[in-house]
Formats: sequence, C-alpha cells, structure tokens
Amino acid sequence: MTKVVTSGKTIEDAVRQGLSQLGVSRERVTVNVLEQPSKGFLGWLGVKKAKVELTLLSEPSPETTHTAEPHVSAQAPSGMGQAVSEAGLVAQEVQMDTEALGGHVDPYEEAVRFIRETAAGMGLNVEVDVRHRKDESTLDISGPSLGMLIGRRGQTLDALQYLTNIVANRHSDKFIRIVLDAEQFRARRRKTLEDLAERLANQAVRYGKEVVLEPMPSQERKLIHAKLQQHALVRTYSKGDEPNRRVVIAKK
Repeated sequence: MTKVVTSGKTIEDAVRQGLSQLGVSRERVTVNVLEQPSKGFLGWLGVKKAKVELTLLSEPSPETTHTAEPHVSAQAPSGMGQAVSEAGLVAQEVQMDTEALGGHVDPYEEAVRFIRETAAGMGLNVEVDVRHRKDESTLDISGPSLGMLIGRRGQTLDALQYLTNIVANRHSDKFIRIVLDAEQFRARRRKTLEDLAERLANQAVRYGKEVVLEPMPSQERKLIHAKLQQHALVRTYSKGDEPNRRVVIAKK
C-alpha cells in the first residue's frame, strides 16, 4: 500500500491516522489536503472533517543516497503544490490567518460564504444578496424551503445572524453590523409585533392592569417600545434578565 486517504477532526488527526495505517514516520510521506475541517453551525450542524491523502515516498537506493539529497533540495520549491510537508501545512494556515487579520479578506464575502456553508450543512442551497445602508448591511437569503433556516419566530435566523456578525467582524478593522433576512421575515415579524403591541395596549387600558409579554430578544423589545412610545394612555418598560427579559405594558 503506497497511498491512503484518511479523515479526522483536524488535519493533524487525519495525518496521524494515515501514518498509522502505512506504518511509517512523517518524513516518509507527502500530504495532500483534500478537504479542510469545518466546525459547522452552532458547533454541530454541518460539521465537516478534514480529509488528507498520504503518499508513501520511495526509498532511495544506497548507490544514490549521496546524490539524491542536493537534487531534492533543488527541486523542493517547484514541487510544493498541494502535496506539502507538515511544516508547509502549518505555514499555509498561518499565512491565511495573517492575511485575514491584515484586512485582505472582505468581511461581507466571508459572511456570505459562512451563510452558504451553514445552509449547505442543513441541506439547503441558498443565494445571498448584500444591501448596504448607512449604519448596517442586510444580507437577504433566498432559496427553497427556508422555514428551517428561519426557525420558530425567527430564532434560528437570529442565531445565524449573531454568528455571521462574529465571522464578518473578524475580518474588519472597524465594527460592522449585519442583519439577516429571508423571505421578508423581518418585515412580517415587525408587523406582527406592532399589531400585538397595539392589541395589548388596548387590553391594559381596558382592564387597568399591567400586561407582561413573553421573553423577547432585544431588537424585538425595542420594536414594542418604539410602537407605544407616543401612546397617550400606556407606558412600557422591560424587566428581568437575559434571556428571559420581557416587556411590560402598563396604564399611565
């Protein structure tokens, strides 16, 4: 056996498994990285292992031992390609990280790539349209069967938005804010919350009692507060700690 393909949580794990199968040391093989590892969405969904191909190097004959060394040394730069040594792999990874930290990677391109890879891990094929505004950018996701990506009351979409902002800001020298939308969910959710605020405000006035809403994320609480800010008969405030903080509507 002169060649094996192995997988592992990291590239090094995959390499170690390949070396064990071949029964040789690290310097006796070349490594071709077939797939980079990916942690997936929320650390578990769409996880992808590293995959490498190890090729066993032929042993030089005793007669050519002394002449082979300078020949290999001279040819090494042109023979790098995908088949690289362990030191080459580490250098490539460091270079990639350095380039990212140096601002050579567009944060919005990284955000779009992250969304597409996450969706692919959920079995979805999506497109992402980027729209820039003064204070934020909206990444509009389109494709079939997006209900899974949106989740109950937008909880999955909110979680993906949180992670997308982390990914994008890793590659930006200034803070950027990204809002994710899918199938105009944000506009529909806003309308639902505003209608709910009006209905519960009328209930608070009619019965003279405080109305306590269910726990909501901060952006949804802000919508309730904003909708009733100018209401003549009620006031709003929030109580509790995250993630159970909620809006209270009370009669003035």
